[in-house]
Amino acid sequence: MKGVIFDCYQTLIDIHTEEHSIETYEILSTWLAYQGVKIQPEKLWDTYMFKVKEKMDISREIYPEIKVEEIFSEICRENSIWKIDEKNLGIETARVFRAASIRKLRPFPQSVKLIEQCINVPKCIISNGQRVFSELELRFLGLYDYFDFVIFSSDVGYKKPDLRLFMTALKRMGLELEPKCVMSIGDSYENEIIPAKKLGMRSMHIEEAWKHFELID
Repeated sequence: MKGVIFDCYQTLIDIHTEEHSIETYEILSTWLAYQGVKIQPEKLWDTYMFKVKEKMDISREIYPEIKVEEIFSEICRENSIWKIDEKNLGIETARVFRAASIRKLRPFPQSVKLIEQCINVPKCIISNGQRVFSELELRFLGLYDYFDFVIFSSDVGYKKPDLRLFMTALKRMGLELEPKCVMSIGDSYENEIIPAKKLGMRSMHIEEAWKHFELID
């Protein structure tokens, strides 16, 4: 192996969020009140979901992606009761939203050991995640610096299983002419296993990788 591509969530990070819980929007609504944005939790929930769907629908991508901070910037601007810095407030709102929705966030110990097995091999992450908070989670859990680079779908406007994400990773590794020497590891056959095989890469489900390296019983 000359390179390894990892998925992020449910591969490296064990996570559970409640983005569809009214409690999440109650917390966010209360926090926004102190930032000069007046919006009730129910309206905040409905508006957020509507704007996400709207952005997805107008995208020309087959697998469209958004930037949540841009959604929240719009919501803050439309509901502000005093002058705000909508761009920065959108970023902070996205992070508070994530924090309010998190119920579980921890690294898989087996995956940490797996990364260490590949310590001398070029490694990257391709994630259907939002850089605005996902990068911070990787850093907080001590995972970010293991990798040469991280590609987030929010950076490019499309998400896995789009092959372009994997092609970009191969190119950045300098292995675009040697895909058979690169392994893709993740928890989703649709998003990590099948796209990798289409490009001539090797692939393993994360639990298969744990067993292969004898990291679980």
